[in-house]
Amino acid sequence: MRIRLGRPDLGVHAGRFDVPAAAGAFGVTFFGVSGLLFADGTDAVMTDGFFSRPSPARVGLGRIAPDERRIATGLERLGPHAAPLRAVMAVHTHFDHVLDSPTVARRTGAALVGGESAANVGRGAGLPEDRIHVVTPGSPRRYGTFAVTFVESEHCPPDRFPGVIGAPLRPPVRAAAYRCGEAWSILVGHDSGRTALVQGSAGFVPGALDGRSAEVVFLGVGGLGASGEAYIREYWLHTVRAVGARRVVLIHWDDFFRPLDRPLRALPYAADDLDLSIRVLGDLAGRDRIGLHLPSLWRREDPWEAACGSNRRST
Repeated sequence: MRIRLGRPDLGVHAGRFDVPAAAGAFGVTFFGVSGLLFADGTDAVMTDGFFSRPSPARVGLGRIAPDERRIATGLERLGPHAAPLRAVMAVHTHFDHVLDSPTVARRTGAALVGGESAANVGRGAGLPEDRIHVVTPGSPRRYGTFAVTFVESEHCPPDRFPGVIGAPLRPPVRAAAYRCGEAWSILVGHDSGRTALVQGSAGFVPGALDGRSAEVVFLGVGGLGASGEAYIREYWLHTVRAVGARRVVLIHWDDFFRPLDRPLRALPYAADDLDLSIRVLGDLAGRDRIGLHLPSLWRREDPWEAACGSNRRST
């Protein structure tokens, strides 16, 4: 099969970067891949907390470890909205999700929350056991003004580093040591009544989210465009439609080797096809009368805002 060169042009999809800026204390900040900070001025919770973004050469040929400088810069960029951070939640344990999570927890006083594999990443980094919270699937946990529920899910096929992390993982290690572990759909509820689903990987378990509800879905699309239209439609059915969402914000579409001090760009066509994903998801969103949006890096946004755009200018 001939490999398609280049990468999608985000300018083609510029009209979808239309999530309203947060006008009040509550907001969600996107910082690449599946990194989201939910904050209300009193409490905050975060998914993944990945800032290091090691180079392709380091990932492919060397060993990787958290980059303390990049983590410090990322947390500084998030500003006071990240304090007090109550939880860093791991959607699964590939390096582009969990590499920095224990360091973020250590720096902020937050708990590392996830499955046993995430716990072993935390233990390897020296995080105290009382700051490591292993979830019970389907049971909500309270972190200040937030309630989070982890529902068992799957990684988007193919999973290049399958399996669990069965012992404390002490970096620097090969990227392959960050096996997928337990993959999760994370339901986030807030005392304001806002509800969200964070689907960090474009995988699903049929029926797992039936009976759950979330007004906004942060939908991971990394690798989705390489899975074909039929899979994309099934993914939508078992995530967005299952929870009755009214708005969808796409995450995990950016090139996670590119440092966060540079503008985001899409993954190359050799790895994914964001254009195909947005075309198919846009058709599904239009049929279901659901807004489909892209988040802006570092910008506090509120996709629950009634004025959230309808993408009329988008392609």
